[in-house]
Amino acid sequence: MSITKLLTPLALVLLLTTGSAAHAITLKIATQAPDGTTWMKDMRSAAKEIAEKTDGRVKIKYYPGGVMGNYKSVMKKIRLGQLHGGAVTGDSLVDIYPEMRTYSLPMLFNSYAEVDYVRAKVDPDLVKGMQDKGFTILGITEGGFAYLMSNGPVRSIADLKSHKLWIPEDDPLNEALFRKMGVNPITLPLSDVYTGLQTGLIDTIGATPAGALAFQWHTRIKNITEVPLLYLVGVLVVDNKRFNRIKPADQTIIKEVVARVFSEMNEKNRKDNAKADDALKNLGIEYVRPEKAEEARWRKLADEVIAEIGITRDSNETFRKVDSLLKEFKSQQASN
Repeated sequence: MSITKLLTPLALVLLLTTGSAAHAITLKIATQAPDGTTWMKDMRSAAKEIAEKTDGRVKIKYYPGGVMGNYKSVMKKIRLGQLHGGAVTGDSLVDIYPEMRTYSLPMLFNSYAEVDYVRAKVDPDLVKGMQDKGFTILGITEGGFAYLMSNGPVRSIADLKSHKLWIPEDDPLNEALFRKMGVNPITLPLSDVYTGLQTGLIDTIGATPAGALAFQWHTRIKNITEVPLLYLVGVLVVDNKRFNRIKPADQTIIKEVVARVFSEMNEKNRKDNAKADDALKNLGIEYVRPEKAEEARWRKLADEVIAEIGITRDSNETFRKVDSLLKEFKSQQASN
């Protein structure tokens, strides 16, 4: 008689269940996103769906709100195996794959129409590039355009020099841009920005409309300079060493679920930023814009900084492709 026949039905169920649990894999993922935000709700929804569709073989545990430290701390913990991935901004992955900063180069995009045209053709390149560097991109989603927000109108570099400007830690590109403008920015971790605004340590920030509302920064600003400074993306990456331990069929489930959820998040984030923009206007925050000549000066300085840090059409394949696509898009628009 076989061992299976000797087992009671209940014992057989327990044996099978124990075997399944023993092979379950948990992906530990950190993010700066505060718990309770739309971003976290959607990512938790994706995690729940993945657990259900893999019958519990794959679980995702999130560490939100920056509890695991800044992105450098997160990447260090991934290398040590304490974490397996992160939901981070694209430019924070520059040490792994420099091309990931391309979307967030200062003043690269002027509109969402340009963004959509470029990302449809460039996102797959970034996924492949990160794969070659040992990481799987599960999703890329839009954070939106960041604008200068201040307690007084900023229409020129001269105006900006009279303000105390915050930039995130480890943001050498934007630090170089503002220093080229003659501005000495103040670096603070994300968690200290609100306190900095309260105390007057800083009075000017760069943020998306939705971000300003989510972090309550809008309560300390009076003006927004209506020029897109940079375009932000969020990227969910996992270490290949951990991800490759997951069965191929379950990997496919994870990728399909996250891709769909991140696509939905992309649309939500854009709508959220539009709603936040309206909300800020209704709160009486004044929108200002530099003169065309002044705006052109900002763009010229941005181009100079990009070149100075070694990102050129000759040295950076992704930047060359983005630049070509933007020219292609503008040419099509001009001919319509």
